[in-house]
This record gives sequence, C-alpha cells and structure tokens, in this order.
Amino acid sequence: MPYPLARLKGRLSWLLLLIGTAGCSVPDPAEVSKEPSPPIDILSAALSFHASFDQGLDADFSRGDAQLYSAPKYDQLDQTSPGIGNPDITLEEGVGRFGSALKFRRSNKSALFYRSEKNLAYSTENWAGTISFWLNLDPDEDLEPGYCDPIQVTDSAYNDAALWVDFSKDPPREFRLGVFGDLEVWNPQKISPNENPDFINRLVSVASPPFKRGSWTHVVMTYAGLNSEAGGTARLYLDGRLQGAAEGIHEPYTWDLSRSTIRLGINYVGLFDELACFDWALSDEEVQTLHQLEGGVAALR
Repeated sequence: MPYPLARLKGRLSWLLLLIGTAGCSVPDPAEVSKEPSPPIDILSAALSFHASFDQGLDADFSRGDAQLYSAPKYDQLDQTSPGIGNPDITLEEGVGRFGSALKFRRSNKSALFYRSEKNLAYSTENWAGTISFWLNLDPDEDLEPGYCDPIQVTDSAYNDAALWVDFSKDPPREFRLGVFGDLEVWNPQKISPNENPDFINRLVSVASPPFKRGSWTHVVMTYAGLNSEAGGTARLYLDGRLQGAAEGIHEPYTWDLSRSTIRLGINYVGLFDELACFDWALSDEEVQTLHQLEGGVAALR
C-alpha cells in the first residue's frame, strides 16, 4: 500500500523535532525508552466520517451523505427513510462514551445505516481503511439468542464483499472480525459458514472479550491491500490492543456504491457511540492515540 503523503509529512515533522532538540540537554534515561505518540494531525488527515451522536443522528463530519437512514429490512432499501424508524432504538443524552449515544433496547431486526459512498474511501485497487466505535454491553446477559453484528459494511450481505465484527450466537460469546470478498469467488459452492473452513479460518476470534455492562470498550478494525495482487490484511483491536489479524485476502471486493452501507446494530442490544472512519489502515501506535483521545474523535476536527 502506498504510504499516505499526510502520514509521511507528519512523521517527518516528528523526526525533525526529535533531532532538533536532541542536543539541547541530556535526556532523562526513563524518557529515552518512551516512544512519542504519533501526531494527532496524522489521524485528522485520514478522518473521512465521524458520528458522535452528540448533536443528533446525522454525522458531525462526513465526506459523503451525513444522514442516518432506516428501512424495514436490508433487502427492502427501496423503503428507506431518514431517521431511526424503530421505537426500540433511541438517542440517549448523557449515557455515551462522550455525550450522547444510540441505545438498542431489544434485538434490532430492522435496517439502520449510513451510506458508505465517500464516507469510506472504497477503491477497486489496493483498498485500505479503519473503522472505530465504542460499545457498552454484557454480551452474555444482554444479547438475545443468535449472532449479533454491531457493525457490518457491505453492499450485499455479511458473506459477500463485507467487513464486520460480530458476537457468536451462544454464551460464552466470542467477539469476531470477518473480512470476506465476493461470495462467488471465495465460496462458489455456497457452503454453509459453519461447515466451510475457508470461512472459519478467516475469522479473527477473541474468546474472552472485555465487554461489560456499564463500561465502554473501544473497537477498531483496520484493513489494507484489499483488491490488490499481493492480497489484503485485516486487524482487530480492543481498547487499543491488537487481538489478531486475517491475512492473505485475495478475492476481490466488488461494490455497487449506490447500495453500499455502514450498517449499525444488527441484532444488537446495548449502547453504541463514536463511529469514525479513516482513509487508511492505522498503525498500532495510531490506534493507541485514537483510543486515548480526550473528548474522542471530535479532537481531530
């Protein structure tokens, strides 16, 4: 993946600052071992979408459509309308990681989404990006039976040119990252996921995730090299710590951008806050900086 120009400029400025101050005084040995956090302006340059839910349902910042939409089902997007459209989902003041948050009271069966065009920097060549958000729930106590996808990005379905995280269907629930390209390429025989090693081996699974009711957990998924000959990689982070990676993703991701969506709270029960998207796959250090931002992603704007 070509190194982003904004990131190169930020790292160069950071390096020059260190060189310029190196001869001014003898550093404290305890400070020498500490690596400075990547500059915030690098994250700011990569930000393409941010919905804090503090000012309402629409995104605070977006390169595309800022409106939140709903529909009866994802196969009924011809009935799309602005807003939530489900009385079991509400915008609650003062309960968020920062400010307000979405609250899902019962397992959500309806469609709730932002349009991904321009909000995600989709590319037919060497596609990369990062998706970040916060969750507050006890998966084993709060979720209803079945799989739950707090977020899913696709123009079709979970197994067809999609990126997502989910909770497995039975307690004790695992938390999983899934990254699957065009279904007709990676699974032409339409084998059931639980019986398909190509599906199971691609997952990044966390057996004992740190989610707790009453506390917030930061989820970050990064992806790079999708739609490239070299193959793609995706990584899952929880509270700034890398949990695992899926590698060797060679099938294409073919999207109809007019139908591609950032889907929220599929079968989810709990609180959801601070959705943000970035133009490239953040590094470990950049994910740490994002996790530690005082006041959240609003500090980047």
